[in-house]
Amino acid sequence: MLNELINKTDSRLEELLKPVYPEKIYEAMGYSVMAGGKRMRPVLMLLAYGAVGGSGDERILDFACALEMIHTYSLIHDDLPAMDNDDLRRGKPTCHKEFDEATAILAGDGLLTYAFEVMLRDKTQKYEPKYTRAAAEIARLSGMDGMLVGQVVDVDSEGKQIDAATLEYIHKNKTGGLIKAALMAGGIIGGADEPTIKLLESIGEDMGYAFQIKDDILDVTSTEEVLGKPILSDEKNQKVTYVSLYGLEKAQKDYLALSEAALEKTSRLGENAKELYDYIKGLIDRTK
Repeated sequence: MLNELINKTDSRLEELLKPVYPEKIYEAMGYSVMAGGKRMRPVLMLLAYGAVGGSGDERILDFACALEMIHTYSLIHDDLPAMDNDDLRRGKPTCHKEFDEATAILAGDGLLTYAFEVMLRDKTQKYEPKYTRAAAEIARLSGMDGMLVGQVVDVDSEGKQIDAATLEYIHKNKTGGLIKAALMAGGIIGGADEPTIKLLESIGEDMGYAFQIKDDILDVTSTEEVLGKPILSDEKNQKVTYVSLYGLEKAQKDYLALSEAALEKTSRLGENAKELYDYIKGLIDRTK
């Protein structure tokens, strides 16, 4: 089931990013999107859609692909010299290394704007509130109430001794924003009621926080070969992390507690959520 969802997402992404003039920008966009990765956010959206009883709506796949484009744009920009200045992403040269900085910036811009075109391009002719609401939530949680503001505070905090509240804000927004967006959009398009959408948002918040803590742990315990990107990059960029603030033992303990909380909440969705539950459980033991 999981491989089927990933393959369907990859196939649709390839269709959406087929190069046309000017080919260079499509090549740069496609290079980064198709460089690998777990497709975690599209999978979460598709599984949340099924967990609330959604079926037969082909539009959900385009929303899942659009979310992956937004995620990839953030990675392209995150790797730039003005940000983390990383040379590797998923074991391959980063976009600005494979092409150039200007192309990488434009590729990120292209993916972000194209994502909303993909979600909404046929909605102006046939208005359906669930699609516009799902797109609005994705915009909110990828922007001024999620990923973007988390990244702003993260960049502003480099080289500073920040407190626990600031670090929590960064983690819950920078990483948690798109995870919440994935689960909420899946639920909205699947026809979930308001309490269920709120529950999905809460699951996403726990997952997002846990996922970033795990990233902080892996940055000091894994290898470049396993991660496919440089290790100790947070130390290099003088960033306070969950591990540097609390220590490795507490970071691992809190990561497991947040993961278990996400699982408990997912179990409340009922029998249709078994695949979503199993997928979240599998993320707990990830090594990269």
